[in-house]
Amino acid sequence: MEVSRIRALRGPNLWSRHTAIEAIVTCEPSERSLADLGGFDARLRELFPLIGEVRPAAAGEVLSMAHALEFTALGLQAQAGCPVTFSRTTETQERGVYLVVVEYSEEAVGRRAFALAEALCAAAAGAAPFDTAAALAELRELDEDERLGPSTGSIVWAAVARNIPYRRLTSGSMVQFGWGSRQRRIQAAEIDRTSAIAESIAQDKDLTKKLLEAAGVPVPKGRPATTLAEALVVAGEIGYPVVVKPQDGNQGKGVTVNITTAAGVEAAWATAHAISDEVLVEKYLPGHDFRMLVVGDKLVAAARREPPLVIGDGVQTVRALVEEVNRDPRRGTGHATSLTRIRFDDIALARLAEQGMGADTVPARGQRVILRNNANLSTGGTATDVTDDVHPDLAARAVEAAQMIGLDICGVDVVCESVHRPLEEQSGGIVEVNAAPGLRMHLSPSFGKGRNVGEAVISTMFEAGDDARIPVVAVTGTNGKTTTVRLIAHLLIKSGLRTGMTNTDGVYIQGRRIDSGDCSGPRSARNVLLNPDVDAAVFETARGGLLREGLAFDRCKVAVVTNIGLGDHLGLNYITTVEDLAVLKRVIVQNVADNGYAVLNAADPIVAGMAANCPGQVIYFAADRSIPVMATHRAQGKRVVYVENDAIVCTEGKKSVRISLAGVPITRDGTISFQVENVMASVAAAWAVGLEWDVIRAGLACFVNDSDNAPGRFNVFDYKGATVIADYGHNPDAMLALVKAVEAMPARQRSVVISGAGDRRDEDIRQQTEILGKAFDNVILYQDACQRGRADGEVLGLLRQGLQGASRTRAVEEIHGEFIAIDRALELLQPGDLSLILIDQVEDALAHIAQRVAQSQV
Repeated sequence: MEVSRIRALRGPNLWSRHTAIEAIVTCEPSERSLADLGGFDARLRELFPLIGEVRPAAAGEVLSMAHALEFTALGLQAQAGCPVTFSRTTETQERGVYLVVVEYSEEAVGRRAFALAEALCAAAAGAAPFDTAAALAELRELDEDERLGPSTGSIVWAAVARNIPYRRLTSGSMVQFGWGSRQRRIQAAEIDRTSAIAESIAQDKDLTKKLLEAAGVPVPKGRPATTLAEALVVAGEIGYPVVVKPQDGNQGKGVTVNITTAAGVEAAWATAHAISDEVLVEKYLPGHDFRMLVVGDKLVAAARREPPLVIGDGVQTVRALVEEVNRDPRRGTGHATSLTRIRFDDIALARLAEQGMGADTVPARGQRVILRNNANLSTGGTATDVTDDVHPDLAARAVEAAQMIGLDICGVDVVCESVHRPLEEQSGGIVEVNAAPGLRMHLSPSFGKGRNVGEAVISTMFEAGDDARIPVVAVTGTNGKTTTVRLIAHLLIKSGLRTGMTNTDGVYIQGRRIDSGDCSGPRSARNVLLNPDVDAAVFETARGGLLREGLAFDRCKVAVVTNIGLGDHLGLNYITTVEDLAVLKRVIVQNVADNGYAVLNAADPIVAGMAANCPGQVIYFAADRSIPVMATHRAQGKRVVYVENDAIVCTEGKKSVRISLAGVPITRDGTISFQVENVMASVAAAWAVGLEWDVIRAGLACFVNDSDNAPGRFNVFDYKGATVIADYGHNPDAMLALVKAVEAMPARQRSVVISGAGDRRDEDIRQQTEILGKAFDNVILYQDACQRGRADGEVLGLLRQGLQGASRTRAVEEIHGEFIAIDRALELLQPGDLSLILIDQVEDALAHIAQRVAQSQV
């Protein structure tokens, strides 16, 4: 078995809405049926007993080694704790070659699981050993490193529950919610509107205390010290017991509490000074340690924290008791679990010594043995939820503290005897204010009720009902995609929306190109959604990007499918038929939002049939309103767009809007039928987004199909009294549309300049000239610079074959070089002639033609 071309599908894709690993797997003849691999299944289960039930074979399906790889890769992830359920294996047209797809929750984990599954299957096939326990441990560790921590994760899942899209911006905890101009960002439990100044204040414990004291919030007495001698002086002034902690520390690092002697201050000073040059010495407040979580202007959770400790049983040593506590599956080494393992280190040994104990001491039954002074969860402490017990005055003090510092999300540390009474009644105080507080003690407390603090954060960032989405329009099809994308973007801009657009020419923000080349894939679309200056987005969604990575978004407002025809890279990536292509293209329709629309070409039965896959509503468009699917849709009072009496008509129920084609320059008064189709699709998309009709009319009236606005899309030039048309058409369906348009334009003689893309099927290349040979008097064939894998002259030979028996063509020339061919066509033109030039290097060819036109006018 050989595994090749592994891809990560990072968005909704051909197979499912799940992120997934896709690989091509080639099996030897002996591996194409598991039934023929004697003992393989038993050996695989012996090595991996937890693999689970193997999916039963479908009718006519034979389970192969590729299927075993699928089950194993999925099972390894599931047993490592990853929330994955989907997998699929499909045999391609090539015998013994399979596409294997396995869901992942974290890409690095999915890729590693695939590699381990391959090794495990090889071990089972060769009766070799395999350490499954080590493989699962590796995947668990990798998953813990890769996945979001509990604090960030709780906010993300709260956003998902609100239908707010998100994207991780780093491998850490920086996350973007929403798209474009409606986006917001967080870094762990800190939101984008929290100022750097507020965070700096929170890190400066002495300044924090001064500000809180000025606001009338109870705080412990004390001040910072830069030397041990000064620290001892401060301790003497405020009186023992004291607390010593770093001036700018966090997570309880370097904190020592309840110090009663100068020797204790000396030891605590060394610990704190290792973290911060300035050390804060404060009066120790007796009582319990509470964490109050303030989000916005509300106290949303509170917990009583206990330092890491064990309870003696009169039998086991302290060390053994710690080991027993650490076996709790809720305890881990980082922040991914609800609790952290207790560290048995020098600090723990020092705390034991203060209690007259050592690691091998056997505490009496029921004796509490404290292993650290601070109660942070990150050092092994525990938390008990007390949210419902907090006195309103105490809650108000916590909110005042957060607002005085300027923090939107704030962890307020309070020391007092009870949360049932105000601080002033019990000599309690606020000892610390924390930016980006950990949330896991509130999400999964050791005891008590968990609180949905992630939802509180999201509610602070977004108003109720706000899903942080901008309108996204996805456009796919065989022909007309780029023109349709450009026209929709033009209409959105005219409506006042700052619009981002991607297509085969580049990436555009508000009409300004910021990237060039073929940008019709998901990477360019994701970049547009990151841009804070974008109010709406229009994406050309090509087959290549869909196959390579899936979609860049989870849902779109509008999905437009222009048509499905021949010649669109059939034969590549196992897409061999128009039906295969339709299944791929309909991915955007399957991922329309519930309140969105699919805009479908009713004249194309394959496209019209995609309506069954749309979660939202459908707008059909076609020139002929009598097409059965159009007539039925219209009779049901649903939206349709069609042509009637030289006007585009948009109908819903009893309401109709007419747009005269005479006011739409791109259609040349309605004579260019394929442009009329593009306009209908664009108008339907604008209607679906909610644009006003006056805006749509005005936008159509000023959209000119020139080489600047729509390069390579039926760009018309006047050259010495002849008509020159430059177009990027490159498949049989495009040729048919171009021929129909050209035949509607008067001409003394017609010529065409054409090359062929080498990555098309032979029959598709031949068919193009078969069509053109019936409509053009003269044909100039040229070989472009890139043959895309073809031998020299091979494409020209196929084009010549298509011209054999041409009913109209009288002369055929072959020329090497696109620009030379263009010059030859222009040289042959006479007034009244028409030449269609099918360009390959769009920008350069258009510039070359424009230069020749300008020279002819001198």
